Amino acid sequence: MENDQPFILITGTSRGIGRYLAKYFLDKGWFVFGCSRNKTDIEHINFIGYCIDLSQENDINSMFTELRRHTRKIDAVINNAGIASMNLLNLTPYSTAHKIFSVNVLGTFSILQKSVRFLKNSSNPRIVNFTTVAVPLRLAGESLYAASKSAVETMTRVLAKELSSMNITCNAVGPAPIRTDLIKGVGEDKIRALIKQQAIPRLAEFKDVSNVIDFFLSPASGMVTGQVIYLGGAG
Repeated sequence: MENDQPFILITGTSRGIGRYLAKYFLDKGWFVFGCSRNKTDIEHINFIGYCIDLSQENDINSMFTELRRHTRKIDAVINNAGIASMNLLNLTPYSTAHKIFSVNVLGTFSILQKSVRFLKNSSNPRIVNFTTVAVPLRLAGESLYAASKSAVETMTRVLAKELSSMNITCNAVGPAPIRTDLIKGVGEDKIRALIKQQAIPRLAEFKDVSNVIDFFLSPASGMVTGQVIYLGGAG
């Protein structure tokens, strides 16, 4: 399968932003490897999807074993998959806290750890992690979700230094609220209050996210690493 076609790995491709990004990069001519807990409806000659649980290291190991049969090079990794729980401290079970950190932090860590051997074979290797505006806005009821994404931001900045010798850049994007399953349980009053805290008081759109990712992936962005961009001016 090795050729001049760029290869990208995107997590969480069964729905929402991840599904949009998979189709977006397919339309741009990339070969897309996707993964998600549930089977995706994407059918394309340049798409291979894996059903895995990011909280299970064995699942991730199995995916990379399969992936290696198709390519030895990945040009970009987008860690989009994540879970949230919009509950106050005293209403959040320990099992929920464990799951959030297992997926959002350890899942991201494991994907990146196993991606490096593929990324270093690219002439333009890029990593884009996902954070959230809940970090700078310090939203009530999102302490665990925001804490997990704060960890992802720190990981992003540290790995930007660790991986620089291999020419791998590592950045993060923090979307403002978008109409996806992640926020479907959040009340409209809370969404409106959140949006009012942004410099640009509106919901984000999928294209706002892909615009930032395009910037990070551009060959001209080789000096851009360790950065976090929040949509809507939330930072």
